[in-house]
Amino acid sequence: MIDDLPPLREVIATHGLAPKKALGQNFLRDLNLTAKIARIPGDLSQSDVLEVGPGPGGLTRGLLAEGARRVLAIEKDTRCLPALAEIGAAYPDRLEVLNGDALDIDPTQHLSDPIHIVANLPYNVGTELLVRWLTPTRWPPFWSSLTLMFQREVADRIVAQPGGKAYGRLALLAQWKADVHIAMTLPPEAFSPPPKVHSAVVHLTPLATPRYPADPAVFSRVVAAAFNQRRKMLRASLKGISPDIENLLRLAGIAPTDRAEQIDLERFAALARIIAGAQARNG
Repeated sequence: MIDDLPPLREVIATHGLAPKKALGQNFLRDLNLTAKIARIPGDLSQSDVLEVGPGPGGLTRGLLAEGARRVLAIEKDTRCLPALAEIGAAYPDRLEVLNGDALDIDPTQHLSDPIHIVANLPYNVGTELLVRWLTPTRWPPFWSSLTLMFQREVADRIVAQPGGKAYGRLALLAQWKADVHIAMTLPPEAFSPPPKVHSAVVHLTPLATPRYPADPAVFSRVVAAAFNQRRKMLRASLKGISPDIENLLRLAGIAPTDRAEQIDLERFAALARIIAGAQARNG
């Protein structure tokens, strides 16, 4: 045991915390695993940690036991609050729990730098939260690292390289702004209830500036348009962006007949710069 609190299976039973599919809940049951995840970002003793979707608090306990200075846990499910309150009592003044939707809460009002985000994200909002954390109005972001659990399929999309089906907008957004890797994988039986798929923890460390220069709005628009119709040649999928798209593609070193999944990050950034320049010249 990592602390003197009851085993998670007992906590879940005591508080009647049957996971809700509507909330995308799959609770981690193994406290050895939660402690291992909590160690991925490194020493947290001088850092605050944001956790989204703590559920019965397995990862919360791991973070606190591993020495996190302070944890802010955002939990939408009111049924989980008593279990989290018990953890707060065991770790005085180090856990703050907010009952609400992480999509509606600004965590920076409750945290002090440096801030790490560590979460077993609810399946139904995980990707949206990641995109938000990767696309703030200012960069570098408020977070020093992201340690996030996803379904293995989503994790593979984040770290994907050109040429495969997993490669797309998520890979480009993540790898443009951060160093990313899969830190560990978890089998279905680590969770309650066991999902039908494996899960993986992805670790992201932000770069000081994006890997290649480009206007973020233009880059996002180009990537979204390219992959929204990924089976089409780029001259077709991007024709709505510029009537001169074939020439602009060639200037970026891209054949107009290429498809989105063939194009690496560097050339997408180059294309975004060329399109932005053309738009500026044309008023």
